Amino acid sequence: MKIPFTKMQGLGNDYIYIDCFRTPIDTLPDPAQLTAHLSPRRTSVGADGLVLILPSEVADARMRMFNADGSEGLMCGNAIRCVGKYLYERGLISPDIREITVETASGIKELSLSVRDGRVDAVSVDMGVAEVSDEIAVETAGKRYQMIPVSVGNPHWVCFTEDLTAVDMVTEGAWLSSAVEGGVNVEFVERMDENTLRMRVFERGSGVTLACGTGACASVAAAVSRGICPPDTPITVLLDGGALTVIYTEGGTTYMLGGAEFVFDGVWEGEI
Repeated sequence: MKIPFTKMQGLGNDYIYIDCFRTPIDTLPDPAQLTAHLSPRRTSVGADGLVLILPSEVADARMRMFNADGSEGLMCGNAIRCVGKYLYERGLISPDIREITVETASGIKELSLSVRDGRVDAVSVDMGVAEVSDEIAVETAGKRYQMIPVSVGNPHWVCFTEDLTAVDMVTEGAWLSSAVEGGVNVEFVERMDENTLRMRVFERGSGVTLACGTGACASVAAAVSRGICPPDTPITVLLDGGALTVIYTEGGTTYMLGGAEFVFDGVWEGEI
């Protein structure tokens, strides 16, 4: 079995992308098994997961994303920017188009492409309404955390801290992520100033990653709702892999702006 793929990354959040316009999904193994087989680093292609770029009956394309453990996710902000870049630069949409739609498990998302010299150098995504809930106290492994639940099409817990370097993301992130049935994405956030946040993330199904687009959106939504950052203002979110710009409006709509990059193309050959 030979499967063409493309490795892409957004701020170091890397996924294996399969173009199902050209490689029909019914010719592929079960995506969950394929993801779990291809994602391990050092022993396979290596990635935070797998993304299928598919035809859609209601949008320009459809995106399905799978975490490294094979579980299917609802949405990924970094991945959808990569999908936008892929659609444009690999000729799946007209070169005159700058506004596209992508169907996801959490709804249809609208993307605006910034194109320079035929290349997409940034993608803005209307992430929809981020829903912020009341703060909850969570106790695990002998520690107490004040978490702000936020839904950005997928579930997040945001925790503000005065010293992000003091947080053990691997251990504490894993404890908190597994505290909810099905898992939750966990963000620890430090306020740098009213327009800048520093964030680290533990993603359910993948562990600690260099960036999380929906996590950045959730963090800004939580910060605005608590008066830490102003609404309707570009907020810079500093992640381990780089920076994203997020705007959370008075009405709750969230916009995310950031880059996306090709890493390499390849063909995986093997059996599952």
